[in-house]
Amino acid sequence: MKVISIVSLSLGLLAIVNTSKAQPASTTLQSKYDYHDAFAPLFYTKGGNEYRSAGGQPGSRYWQNRADYHLAAKLDEKNSEITGTEIITYTNNSPDKLPFIWMSLDQNIFKQDSRGTAIIPTTGSRNGSGGQKSDLGFKIKSIKMLTKEKGKDAERNLEFTIEDTRMQLFLPSAIRAHGGQLKLKIEYSFMVPIYGSDRMGILDTQNGKVFCIAQWYPRMCVYDDINGWNTIPYTGPSEFYLEYGDFDVRITAPANHIVVSSGELLNPKEVYTADQLRRWSAAMQSDKTITIRPASEITKSPSKPLGKREVTWHFVIKNARDASWASSASFIVDAAKINLPSGSKSIAISAYPVESAGDDAWSRATAYTKAAIEHYSSKWFEFPYPAATNVASNVRGMEYPGIVFCGSKSKKEDLWGVTDHEFGHTWFPMIVGSNERLYGWMDEGFNTFINTLSTHEFNKGEYREKPINMHAAARALTNETI
Repeated sequence: MKVISIVSLSLGLLAIVNTSKAQPASTTLQSKYDYHDAFAPLFYTKGGNEYRSAGGQPGSRYWQNRADYHLAAKLDEKNSEITGTEIITYTNNSPDKLPFIWMSLDQNIFKQDSRGTAIIPTTGSRNGSGGQKSDLGFKIKSIKMLTKEKGKDAERNLEFTIEDTRMQLFLPSAIRAHGGQLKLKIEYSFMVPIYGSDRMGILDTQNGKVFCIAQWYPRMCVYDDINGWNTIPYTGPSEFYLEYGDFDVRITAPANHIVVSSGELLNPKEVYTADQLRRWSAAMQSDKTITIRPASEITKSPSKPLGKREVTWHFVIKNARDASWASSASFIVDAAKINLPSGSKSIAISAYPVESAGDDAWSRATAYTKAAIEHYSSKWFEFPYPAATNVASNVRGMEYPGIVFCGSKSKKEDLWGVTDHEFGHTWFPMIVGSNERLYGWMDEGFNTFINTLSTHEFNKGEYREKPINMHAAARALTNETI
């Protein structure tokens, strides 16, 4: 459709130009079009500097700020509410003093008075909360700066102002340049939207709700040498631009839930049964999918730790730009090892409800994940995370470091396609950390390209597209009746 529209527009413009030539000189429209400008090479339009070379590589004094997070959250399943505490260590590697900082409050897009809500057309949109009228958005309980006073740990309340999906914090003194640090503690909560702009949400299943949680903590805005603070508000269509750091994530959920997350699970013995732990050990050595928690165990008490109402799951992911997670009592879980070129191992994991199971559906999701990660790791750059987790959800397809949310009803080539595409984003923008808020075409374009290569190779061409008759396509695109 886009190509046809462009062709139609081009033909229309040609018609206008031809018509204008036949008109008297006094009424002729003089075009300012210059094809030299329209088709000029756009690469290397500026000379390099000490931060960025003319060729695009980091310069001799390149810098990048850093944000490390300790995140603790509790899921209230009954009320669909998340209560959280985060501790951020922000490192200012820039040459500038920072007297204030900016943070993103992406959950605020779901407020009724947000910019994101305001731009949703009356006919509906993929973005927003799908018309949900609940009290959505972040509720900030407190923001404190962690510091030292007379050699003892101390907390100091900070002034802040919230404007839509952005929050500005005013500091008592500027963060010094070239390595200065700020440590913050933020307490907050929010109601989980049922439909969260097709990036998070809640899926109802026969054995319980599937909570897919993202944009779930206040996040540092990026401060860079191009724009300074990047504070363009989140409205839904555009995605994210984030600092890198290490994430320590602790999720407290009902004891009958399974939680999956970005990163490596550090306390498996506290959250899985002895049988499930044996299956995990087998999966880590197996190229074939091993079921960790079968459908038959979902409603049986031996399939979960006994004597506890809640369980805390502890994950860590390093050198990442974000972390997301999912929780449900309804999960079937299976896994298989991922073989990486260096000899290192990662693991492919799938979590899905019984409604999504099937040999032509989610029972193959782990095999799809494994194949995609292994292909891209050998073709481009080695997968950097300890796990790659695919979650069946009411999100049609969304990527986060080491975890993706895909449609629970997807099957066959559709499930392969969305799995392959979302994990393809690992290489761009997770490894290549682009500014998606401004340049979403970069990661989507590159990813769409590499998806064609992986699909061509997968399982000896199982879902390989048939060759297109380009002559027939050319005739259609140059049809004068268009």
